[in-house]
Amino acid sequence: MSLLNTLSTLAGSQAGSAASLIPALIEQINKYPGGLSGLVERFQKGGLGDVVSSWVGTGPNLPVSAQQLDGVLDPGMVDAVATRTGQERGSVLESLTSLLPKLVDQATPDGALGAGQGLDPAKLLGSLAGLLDGRGQAG
Repeated sequence: MSLLNTLSTLAGSQAGSAASLIPALIEQINKYPGGLSGLVERFQKGGLGDVVSSWVGTGPNLPVSAQQLDGVLDPGMVDAVATRTGQERGSVLESLTSLLPKLVDQATPDGALGAGQGLDPAKLLGSLAGLLDGRGQAG
């Protein structure tokens, strides 16, 4: 069983539909040009630099709305996550308002982002419970 399948199984058993987005989201971020670094750059260019910097940094995560995410995320990325999980696009965007900040936060525990950094499913597996129940709030 691959790590993404393991994440999917654990996510599905712990927190329902929002959690099922995690493996699909990790996959899409890793496919994104530049990985996580490229996604952060897209947020910066889209006017959400302060928001995404808070997720990467060690302080509290600033909130983001579904409308803001819809404006900055590549539509193909959101659609791919929706298709893979069988959820509606709007539902995916709403779930991402809490999942994406936590995921970025967990992927950058030292408050720094490496060039071309992707998301490592093995490292995130250990913090999955925190992503699902809110314990992963620390910046």
